[in-house]
Amino acid sequence: MKKCKKDHKIFIAVFLCIPFLVSAQFHTLKIPRSSNKVIETQQLGVTDVTIDYSSPSVNNREVWNDIEVIPQSGDPIAWRAGANMNTTIYFSTDVLIEGKVLKAGTYGFHIIPNDNNFTLLFAHNNNQWGSYYLDREKDVTMEVKVQGEECPFSEKLDYEFLNWSEDSVTIALEWADKRIPFKVSIDLNKTVIESFRNELRGINTYHWQAWNDAASWCLQHNTNLEEALEWANRSIQGGYHGFAAEENLTNLVTKARLLKKLNKDDDLTTTLEQAEHLVSNPREANMISFLMLQLEQPKKALDFSNGMLVKYPDAWFLNINKGISFYFMGQKEEALKELRAVAEIAPEQFQKRLGEIIQEVTEDTYKMPNG
Repeated sequence: MKKCKKDHKIFIAVFLCIPFLVSAQFHTLKIPRSSNKVIETQQLGVTDVTIDYSSPSVNNREVWNDIEVIPQSGDPIAWRAGANMNTTIYFSTDVLIEGKVLKAGTYGFHIIPNDNNFTLLFAHNNNQWGSYYLDREKDVTMEVKVQGEECPFSEKLDYEFLNWSEDSVTIALEWADKRIPFKVSIDLNKTVIESFRNELRGINTYHWQAWNDAASWCLQHNTNLEEALEWANRSIQGGYHGFAAEENLTNLVTKARLLKKLNKDDDLTTTLEQAEHLVSNPREANMISFLMLQLEQPKKALDFSNGMLVKYPDAWFLNINKGISFYFMGQKEEALKELRAVAEIAPEQFQKRLGEIIQEVTEDTYKMPNG
C-alpha cells in the first residue's frame, strides 16, 4: 500500500511538469515577431543573391555599444548579424567576397565586431539559432575583414545593395548609424555563359529568341564568339531536323556581326545576301544598309541602297546611307553632293544631325556609330 502511494505521488509530479516541458519546446507556428522576417533576393549578372534574416529595432538602445545586443570581439560569441536564427546568404554561383573566392551555396552569416573593424564569417553550417553554437574552427568556410562606415539612421536592421556595376555590388548591413559593407563580385563571362549553356538545354531550346539573345550577349561582351556563332546558327536553323527554325533579320544581323568579329568574310557575304532577301519595308532596308556600312562594306551598302530606292523612292534616309557609302569609298565630293541633296528633302527634326554629318564628312572626321 505504501508503494502505491509513493508511485501515485511520482505520477502527479511528472504530470504537473508536462505543461512546462511542452511550452519550452520550439515549434513552427507562424506568429507576429518584434524582429520581422526578411527575405530579399537580388540578381548580379545571372547570380542570385538571397539574404534571409530577422530585423530587430534599435528601440532607444545604444546597439553598437551594448554587449547584450551585439557581443564585442567574439566574447563570448560572434553576432548573428540580425535576430533569432542566424542570418543566411545564398549565392547561386561562385563569387568573390572582398576578393576571396566563395563557392556557390548557402552560408550562415556572423560578425565579430572590434571597435570599427569587423570580421565577417561565412559558415557552411548555416542552420543555427543565433551564433551560440558556432564553431569557428569547424563551421566557418571563410573570413574577411572590413571597416564600418557612418550612414543615415536606420531604426530597423536591414541589408542594402549599393554601388552596382555589371560584375559587382556592395552588400551593406545597416543599423542605427552604422554600415558594415562588403563587396561581392563575379566572373561575369564565366557565370553568364555557363548559365546560357544550362538554360539552352531546357525549354529555351525551342525559342529562337533565346539562342539569338545568348549569341548577342557574347557579341556585345566580345567573349565566347565561336560558340556564340553556333548559337546564332541554331537560332536560324533550329534543332533536330530543323525543329523551331526561324530565319529572320534579327538573328541574321547577329550572325553577320559575329562573322565580322571572327574575320569570316566569305560567310559574311552569304549572310548579308540572305538578309537582303528578307527585307520587306523601308525601315528594314535602312537597317541592313546601315549594317553593311558598320561592317565596312560600303560598296555593298551603296548597291543595296540604290536597289531599295527603286523599290522605296520616298525613303530619303537611304540617300544618307548612299552619301556615307561614297565617303567610305573615298569619293568625298560625291558624298557631299548626295548629303546636301538629302538636306533639301529631309524632315525638320533630322536637319540638325544631317548638318553635323555634312560637317564631319567635310572635315574627314565622320565615324560610323557602333552597332
